[in-house]
Amino acid sequence: MRKTITTRHVEIPDALRERADAVLDRLAGIARRPHDATVVFDVTHGQPSVEIRIHLARGELAMAAAQADDHRTALDRAEEKLRPQLERASIRPGRRRAEPDRV
Repeated sequence: MRKTITTRHVEIPDALRERADAVLDRLAGIARRPHDATVVFDVTHGQPSVEIRIHLARGELAMAAAQADDHRTALDRAEEKLRPQLERASIRPGRRRAEPDRV
C-alpha cells in the first residue's frame, strides 16, 4: 500500500509523521485490500485539522476528518471516525456481476 503524508500551511515534527504512518498501518490491517492512503495535516481557521483517506478495492473510498487543539489529537479523532467505516467495508459482501445466461 502506498502511503502519503502531506502538510498544508504547517510544519509537523518527525515524531508526528511516524505516528501517522503507524496509524495508517493499523487501519490497513482492518481494510479490505487497500491501495493507497493519504494523511493531510492542515490548519483551518487557526485550528489544527487532519484528514485521512484510504482507497479500497473496487473504487471504494473511506475518509474521515477531524479538528482539535493539536494535530496529534486530531489524528486520533480521525482514526476513531475511520475505523467503523473500514470495519463495515470489510464485512460487506463483495459486489458480483450478473452471470451471462448460458444456453
